[in-house]
Amino acid sequence: MTYSLTVRDHMMTAHSLRGEAFGPAQRLHGATYVVDATFRAGALSHDGVVVDIGRAAHALRSILSSLSYRNLDDEPAFAGVNTTTERLCGWVAERLADTVRSGGLGAADLSAIEVTLHESHVAWASYEVEL
Repeated sequence: MTYSLTVRDHMMTAHSLRGEAFGPAQRLHGATYVVDATFRAGALSHDGVVVDIGRAAHALRSILSSLSYRNLDDEPAFAGVNTTTERLCGWVAERLADTVRSGGLGAADLSAIEVTLHESHVAWASYEVEL
């Protein structure tokens, strides 16, 4: 049995994607993502939660604010790679995992974090990292 808790936020960025497969997205364009971060645990903490909602929301906001209102083409963390929705999911999930591993969420024994970026109401991608 696995419990989960999800918090949601958003970010607005600009970027371009290299390669003919991306068609018009090769040009600089904006992207607004709705971001869900789902924390999973096999058991609840002694307080009866997977993770504190406020701490989880704050951690997600902190990570997303480092990318919001920026041109991702100019960010050193993404030098030489396409900032696809899938890649951004992985980047956000790994930052959240780092936060958990450093004790920043004071979480119960989390087993995984899944991050989903909704690019639109009809398209999204996810990445899950095991802890």
